[in-house]
Amino acid sequence: MKKLLSTALLSAAILVPTFANAADYNIDTKGAHASINFKVSHLGYSFIQGRFNNFNGKFSFDPKNIEASSVTVNVDTTSLDSNHAERDKHIKSSDFINASKFSTAQFSSTKVTKKENGGLAITGNLTLHGVTKIITIDANFIGEGKDPWGGYRAGFEGTTRLQLEDFAITVMGPASYVDMQLNVEGVRL
Repeated sequence: MKKLLSTALLSAAILVPTFANAADYNIDTKGAHASINFKVSHLGYSFIQGRFNNFNGKFSFDPKNIEASSVTVNVDTTSLDSNHAERDKHIKSSDFINASKFSTAQFSSTKVTKKENGGLAITGNLTLHGVTKIITIDANFIGEGKDPWGGYRAGFEGTTRLQLEDFAITVMGPASYVDMQLNVEGVRL
């Protein structure tokens, strides 16, 4: 009887499909292992680069079922930093992103797909300057594994171009868009 029960359980285990679950991660902003950077044209002569110093978020990632993955990020727009206080004050003013009125930008994915080149297309809703638009982030998986502190991490990089007019942000000269570079490292929950 025991042998029959063992055989039945083993057969069931083999026949029942196993489902991998997406692992959940907190984006590691406390250890400064993530960044949200931007690059925008300055009068068509050069580029200004900067970052948002304060943000948080979470993502779920399943390398065996990419479509089950997701990401949500909240950005404190008042933390914009281009390494020039007067310029930052102007960019954060009502002339541009109006950070005092719209102090949070949020991205929430609606779809993650694997591209032919092995990269990822992360599509979702970005709310910026009080306007919500669908954007796509071109992303690449960097790697995953155990860290020296007993945790488990996964990392990605991504880029996207935001058209300022799409978010009702004033365009000044040739600066009609801003390129975003995202470096995300998460600690598994």
